[in-house]
Amino acid sequence: MKLRTAFALVITALATSNLAAQSKPKATIPPDPGWPRQRTNEQGRLVYFQPQVDAWTNFKELDFRMAFSLTPKGGKEIVGILEVQAQTDVNVDDHSVLLRDFKIKEVKLPGQDAAKTSQIDQTVRSFLPPDHTVMMALDRLVATVEKSQQAPASVPVQNDPPAIFVSSTPAILLNVDGAEAVRADIAGTNLGFFVNSNFPLFFEKESPKDYYLYTGQQWLKSAAVEGPWSPAPKLPADMYKVAKDPKWKAMEKPILSLSAKGKPPTVFYSSKPAEVILFQGPPVYTNITGTQLSFATNTDADLFIYNPTKDYYYLAAGRWFQAANLKGPWTFTTPQLPPDFANIPANSPAARVLVSVPGTDEAKDAVLLAQVPTTAVVDPKAAEQAKVTYSGKPEFKAIPGTSLEYATNTPDKVIKVSGEYYLCLQGVWFTCPYPDGPWLTAKTVPKEIYSIPPSSPVYNVTYVTHTTSPEGSIQSSYTAGYVGTFIAGAAVGAVLASGTGYYYPPYYGYPVGGYPIYHPYPCTYGVGAYYNTYSGAYGVSHGVYGPYGGAAAGAAYNPYTGTYARGATAYGPYGSQSVAQAYNPYTGTYAASHQGSNAYSSWGQSVVSNGNRSAYTQHYSNANGTVATAQGSGGGSMAAASTKYGNTTAAKTSSGNMYATHDGNVYKNTGSGWSSYNNGSWNSVNSSANSRNAQTQSFQNSNANQAATQQRAQTSQQSRQSMESRSSGSSEVDRSAQARSRGEFQSQRFEGASRGGGGGRSFSGGGRRR
Repeated sequence: MKLRTAFALVITALATSNLAAQSKPKATIPPDPGWPRQRTNEQGRLVYFQPQVDAWTNFKELDFRMAFSLTPKGGKEIVGILEVQAQTDVNVDDHSVLLRDFKIKEVKLPGQDAAKTSQIDQTVRSFLPPDHTVMMALDRLVATVEKSQQAPASVPVQNDPPAIFVSSTPAILLNVDGAEAVRADIAGTNLGFFVNSNFPLFFEKESPKDYYLYTGQQWLKSAAVEGPWSPAPKLPADMYKVAKDPKWKAMEKPILSLSAKGKPPTVFYSSKPAEVILFQGPPVYTNITGTQLSFATNTDADLFIYNPTKDYYYLAAGRWFQAANLKGPWTFTTPQLPPDFANIPANSPAARVLVSVPGTDEAKDAVLLAQVPTTAVVDPKAAEQAKVTYSGKPEFKAIPGTSLEYATNTPDKVIKVSGEYYLCLQGVWFTCPYPDGPWLTAKTVPKEIYSIPPSSPVYNVTYVTHTTSPEGSIQSSYTAGYVGTFIAGAAVGAVLASGTGYYYPPYYGYPVGGYPIYHPYPCTYGVGAYYNTYSGAYGVSHGVYGPYGGAAAGAAYNPYTGTYARGATAYGPYGSQSVAQAYNPYTGTYAASHQGSNAYSSWGQSVVSNGNRSAYTQHYSNANGTVATAQGSGGGSMAAASTKYGNTTAAKTSSGNMYATHDGNVYKNTGSGWSSYNNGSWNSVNSSANSRNAQTQSFQNSNANQAATQQRAQTSQQSRQSMESRSSGSSEVDRSAQARSRGEFQSQRFEGASRGGGGGRSFSGGGRRR
């Protein structure tokens, strides 16, 4: 593609750490104003509570229950249950879901006089006509979905441990992609450079044959590439020839503004996948209440000690590794993770790892979310923008275990199937009898493509599908695997893994009279930024550099796990993308914010429209009115709607948080336990969790009027979840309350991250996931 020409050549690593986090967050309004919601019309006021999901068929058709409170004009409150079916349009990127095409299947009125039920039924329905729409946080919905007892299909990812380095002082990882360093001479000089290193690395061809490394802040010098490295007081004279060469424009400023000030970082050299655990000083550990675990507090690495054995546990790319000491050796241990990890309280700073602990509700929610497709309707003219640039003539390589071949000398995903060529570009499939186009939008995709194994560098395209509607429109959709997040380990409880764990050797091309061309593939480890705030030393891992422009790794938000994960930034003299924009090496997608963007974002609305209607906006309009969002006082946004059926706002009610159970009853927490509703009155019921729920309700009431800053909302929900959601209540209403609480917390955390808060410690120390 045109935008990716720079990345198709050779790439550079001069950007600062946390490149993606430097980008300006996009202005978004949280789509969920909180619950319950309130609608008013000439007949009175209806308050309806958060949906409780019974079934979500194909992530499209939603069957759910809602408790409601109806107050007719001049009348008393009536409490009941709505059983509803609606269609859903999901926006994974914004974590929102639109409920539309309402169909009220039944209105249940516990204990109500049969003579009055028909009139009440019609009154309730008047508030929620078929064209009523509801915008809801996806995290809230996912938390309430009953997870299937059948294990989801998982991917046989590789779990071999990377090399793991540890430092208590500023450090960077100097990585060479592959077993051998690929070197190239710089014509007219005594210098050469490493083609496949992640930092600018030069060498002298003749005596003294020293090496020169640019860390992003200073030049270092060493007699061996493995080190040790020390500040370079000066550079070889030929370096100034490099600075004047237009092909090395990106190196001009670093060379001409030489600075050797400051203590140099420790440089760890590796020719295989590696990670760095970076402490700010000597390691400091804190016990986790209610467990036998301690976690490291002066690093952004997810590092724990299991106190009974004193073993170390380290989380990298969604995989757990264990060692008797920090020097290793490390072994993969996710299936044998001590049960205490599941007991980490939700209000602990260490709770961010619960999404990677098999069997936890957080992990189950993330796995379900990873199966929710992102969809788009593709206009055939999208093919006009589909361009593939090869380094020379197209070259193809067989995909083991299949009859397919893939193009090796382009960063684009081109698959050869029985003499036809298929291009998967930013979430859309195209086809052509020739490898270089012109391309046509594919109406279908050969089933053979979905047999590509994880060991192939083009495996992620198996998560992109095309369907054709009866009207002839083409709908494209993808799930989490396309962006590099895979379901793994279903045998012990599925979790999400970042990357397949396979090493994909890069492509090298050697044009006549030019520098070598280098195409790296996405890797699982060692592509995070390394930064030490107290020293100011930083670096970027798995960026690669050269005379043509470049790309470097940075932080990226993973919408499926709610954490920060690995991403990259593309830039250079040939592209229009700035260093502040994120780049996903799996999809070729550029994004304008640290939170990232879906694979369809680069196409433009004229050729790829959102298949989920208004779920990608904060507005939904039809003949009956317009729904929009505005800032509210309750911890997010205040929804407002004006239609011919009445007005909608978020509601505050003295009735508490109500729940509808399958037996047709409505429950609420009164502060001293659960009560059920029957014919106008609330009656106390026994519950094994009454005492706990009384504490929870008291906490909720005492904080009901707090201002909704992100920090206060997060603190409130963490404390509430630690008391409620992590308990052992077993009744249906207890489980519903726990799920609702967890979904609210996850939604608030996502909103905080989308505003740039990240929901945790700052990104550093090896690309830790927030």
